[in-house]
Amino acid sequence: MNTSAVEAPLAGAPDLAGLEPVEKIKRRWPMLLGGALTLLMIGALAHELFDSGLAGLSRRLPGNPLFYIALLLYYLGPPTFDYVIFKRLWDIPLAGMAALHKKRISNEVLVGYSGEAYFYAWARQRTQMVAAPFGAVKDVTILSAIAGNAVTLAMILLAAPFGMGLLTHVQQNWVWGSIAIIVATSLPFMIFSRRVFSLPRSSLWWIFAVHCTRILTGSFLIAVAWHFALPEVSIGFWLLMAAGRLLVWRLPLVPNKEVAFATIAGVVIGQGEALSELMALIAALTLLAHVALIAGFSAHALITRNKQ
Repeated sequence: MNTSAVEAPLAGAPDLAGLEPVEKIKRRWPMLLGGALTLLMIGALAHELFDSGLAGLSRRLPGNPLFYIALLLYYLGPPTFDYVIFKRLWDIPLAGMAALHKKRISNEVLVGYSGEAYFYAWARQRTQMVAAPFGAVKDVTILSAIAGNAVTLAMILLAAPFGMGLLTHVQQNWVWGSIAIIVATSLPFMIFSRRVFSLPRSSLWWIFAVHCTRILTGSFLIAVAWHFALPEVSIGFWLLMAAGRLLVWRLPLVPNKEVAFATIAGVVIGQGEALSELMALIAALTLLAHVALIAGFSAHALITRNKQ
C-alpha cells in the first residue's frame, strides 16, 4: 500500500502553525491598544509638563487648605461616578478605578473619546467580568453627552434672563447657534433610542441620572474651590460662575472657551486678572495630578509584571 499520499499534507490544508501568531494578535489587541494609548498619554503629559504647563504654579498659591480639598474632590469626581455606574453594570472591582482614571486622562490630554477606547480595551481583557463590553461603554458614553447637553440647556433657560445682556450681539448668535447644535445632536439618539441603546430602559435612566448628578456636583465643587481661593467673592456668585462655565464649555460654537469664560466672569465679579491666574493654577495642579497618577499606575504595572 502506498502511504506517501497519506503522509503528505493535503494541498488545500491551511498551515495551522502559521496561523497561531495571527490568532494571538487577535486575542492580544486590547492589551496592545491599551499599551499604545498609555504611551501616548505619557508623551502628551510630558509635552504639556515641559511646555509651560506648570506656569500657573508661579502664581500665589491659596493658603486655605479647604481649596485643595475641594479641588481634590472635584478632580476625583468623574472617575468616581463612572465607577458607580460600572460597578452596577459589571460589578467592576476597585482596581478598575485605575482604568477609569486613565480613561479620563486620555480624554483630556489626547483626543475626545480616546479614553473610551482605552477603557473598552481594558474591559475586553477581562472577559470573565463582562463578555461584551461594547454596548455598555457605548451607552454610558452617549448618555454622558446627552446629560451634559440637558444640564446645559437647563442652565441656559435659567441664566438667559440675567446673562444675555452681558453678551455682545455676536456672542448671542454663538449661543443660539450652539443651542441649535446641542438639540440637533441629541434628538437622533432620543428618537431612535431603541436602535441606539443596548441596555434596559431602567438602566439607561439610572445612568442618565448619575451623569446629571456628576455634572452638578462637579460644578458645585469647583465653585467651592474658587470661593476658598478668592473668599472676597461670595459663594453665590461663584455658583453662578460655575453654571456659566458649564455653559461655555458645552457650547460648540464658542471659540477660546477658557478666555471667553474668564472674560465674562471677570466682568461680573470685577477680578478678571485674579480669576485668570486662578484658572492657570488649577490647570497646573490638574496636570500635576495627571502626571502623578500615570507615573503611579505605570510603576505599579511594572512591579506587578516583575513579580509574575
